Amino acid sequence: MAKKRLVLALGHDALGTNLPEQKNAVTKTAKAIADFIQDGWQVVITHGNTPQLGMIHTALNEFAKNHEGYTPAPMSVCSAMSQGYIGYDLQNALRSELIKRGIYKAVSTILTQVTVDPYDESSYTPMKVVGRVMNAEEAKEEEAKGNFVVKEGEGYRRIVAAPKPVAIVEIDAIRALADADQPVIAAGGGGIPVMEQGSHLKGASAVIEKDRAAGLLAKELDADVLMFITGVPNVVLNYGSDHPINIDKMTTAEAARYAGEGHFKTGSMLPKVESSIDFINAGKGRRAIITSLDGAKSALAGKGGTTIQ
Repeated sequence: MAKKRLVLALGHDALGTNLPEQKNAVTKTAKAIADFIQDGWQVVITHGNTPQLGMIHTALNEFAKNHEGYTPAPMSVCSAMSQGYIGYDLQNALRSELIKRGIYKAVSTILTQVTVDPYDESSYTPMKVVGRVMNAEEAKEEEAKGNFVVKEGEGYRRIVAAPKPVAIVEIDAIRALADADQPVIAAGGGGIPVMEQGSHLKGASAVIEKDRAAGLLAKELDADVLMFITGVPNVVLNYGSDHPINIDKMTTAEAARYAGEGHFKTGSMLPKVESSIDFINAGKGRRAIITSLDGAKSALAGKGGTTIQ
């Protein structure tokens, strides 16, 4: 009987923010992933990268600012570096945990490019804040380059588009590893945003919404389950109000209705819910789960979290 396939989308809490936090966080995260593998699931892992991307972008651009002969790093390069850095810690932690359990599988990280549409509507309404705090003069210089900036506190920061993912360039390699029952880490941070220019792929000055990339990855791999690991144990209606309602299960129709009623925040729960709906509607027998790391194993067994079917 064919193994069931799980695409696991890790959020910030599963990775930490800085170097020591990430090292500690991935050790705990690896135990949860190893549980799934030990139970017979084929696991493909994707993850967020917002703090790591910001750290890398800030460091490289500050270095270039203060050292003649060095140039600022494009967003696509910073995204690639964050994938490698997070994948390095995560794959080593998972490899170590599997070996402790007597499971010998190679764990790989694939630097994943994801194409975007340069005419995506998000290009006209950038929303992702990245990089260091700039003064007014530096902000004007950024705008002169054609970039967008936003006032934040006493300074300014760059703001970039978050276009929808179109296609995963390395999907065949990712699929081959999954078919061979090898755990693989891919499309980290939503993937490295690129635009097709003939046979060439050009890095885009953007950040892809990681949850939408996770949904696309799950669709392309024909996964059975798409699981989002986030900071809350389940989806909540009326979040932040005096009358919150925890949701254990909902249909795609119910999820779409709740989204239309404004229960889910843009850039937080909304893309997880919308990506879940899209993934489920694109195949048969699929389900999506939204839960915390601590509740992941129980949620996969139908005993916690929020399941969408």
